[in-house]
Amino acid sequence: MSIGIFTALVCSGLAVGFINTLAGGGTVISITLFMMLGLDPMTANGTNRIPIVLQNLVAVANFRRNKLLDMRKSVKWALPVIAGSILGSLLSIEINNTAFGICFLVVMLLMALMLLLNPTAWIKGNPDKINNPTALMEYFLLFLVGIYAGFIHVGAGYFLLAIFVLMNGYNLLQANAIKNFMVLLYVPFSLAVFIYHGKVNYEYGFIHAIGNIIGAYVASRWAVNWGINFIRWLVIVLIALSCVYQLVKFHF
Repeated sequence: MSIGIFTALVCSGLAVGFINTLAGGGTVISITLFMMLGLDPMTANGTNRIPIVLQNLVAVANFRRNKLLDMRKSVKWALPVIAGSILGSLLSIEINNTAFGICFLVVMLLMALMLLLNPTAWIKGNPDKINNPTALMEYFLLFLVGIYAGFIHVGAGYFLLAIFVLMNGYNLLQANAIKNFMVLLYVPFSLAVFIYHGKVNYEYGFIHAIGNIIGAYVASRWAVNWGINFIRWLVIVLIALSCVYQLVKFHF
């Protein structure tokens, strides 16, 4: 491997780890780079799961140290997401990419509008909802998010943030900590599917992970200091960029 490729993998990993830890959508960078380096789309998708696991190990450790993580509920919520991610990974070759692109655009635009028009719900949360029992509909939505995450993972964090803020009453900083923990729990299962089918490049994955780990460490430490409103605006910007990416990709 050339020094140029090594540098590109590590530097892009820094950006991806930072972005994914604070909001989501950094996977677009990872998958694009892997394909530019010659990996087919499915192998790029599978290889991306390696740095995701490692970056979230670091992020979760920092969020837990700052007492932002609701571990008990997160483990319970992870079960339908894990099941969905396994199914999504298995169906990844069969499902139409364009259909997912359309759904992604619609949901992202709706979420951006909610962030802009109703910022209080995201910044302050709703403590009265936190102790409410989990509704069956929420488990179903988490399962659907899992399917999407297993299929491509790009933007899955946004869906999880919406569920934990709007349905469970957490503020955006708390929801972000839970999101990172959920990703850490489900991604190994989808990674196992890609490994089984020989769709992982370990060299690119682990080198990219060096940058991811550093980016995740910095982001998870700074998130507490920068506050909820900063994360809210970062999510809005990244949603916009993700939507532009989908528009260009699918030629809408």
